[in-house]
Amino acid sequence: MALTASTMLPLGTQAPDFHLPDVVSGHTISLSTFTDKKALLVMFICQHCPFVKYVKVELAQLGKDYVNHGLGIVAISANDAKNYPDDAPEFLKAMAIELNFKFPFCYDESQEIAKAYTAACTPDFFLFDAKRQLVYRGQLDDSRPSNGKPVTGADLRAAIDAVLAGERVAGDQQPSIGCNIKWKPGNEPNYLT
Repeated sequence: MALTASTMLPLGTQAPDFHLPDVVSGHTISLSTFTDKKALLVMFICQHCPFVKYVKVELAQLGKDYVNHGLGIVAISANDAKNYPDDAPEFLKAMAIELNFKFPFCYDESQEIAKAYTAACTPDFFLFDAKRQLVYRGQLDDSRPSNGKPVTGADLRAAIDAVLAGERVAGDQQPSIGCNIKWKPGNEPNYLT
């Protein structure tokens, strides 16, 4: 496990489009899936990472808390399933069902969508406003598997609440920390070098 921080994509960046299969329903999910939403949260997660395991209940709770409040959510796993079989689509599907995710969980087999978002770690969070401009990227909260702090989702929830209320999201944003995305051999993005 390589401890990795998010790249902190510049605020104001337009959300890259994607067309990815939801591992549960099989439906193709894209930006247009969320056209009726006031904000969109894109989360890069996986099944096996200890950082994601530590916060997975809170991730599921986010979906339940905001399902009727104008927030679209999509989770994406881009890990190399050949070398990390615990992150193969069938195991992602089992995770989504076990946690009762209220949002699609997509598999980015080519890893091109992770690259488009400059995703670096799991979990990695990107929150976009109604115009699909980036307003938050960073940590869920300051809890980590090793520090004993409670998982609250405070940082991300404050950003979500602000954007849904039409308010400015605070600019003081801390990077997410987690396992590095498991890139296919030779497919590592240049933004990480």
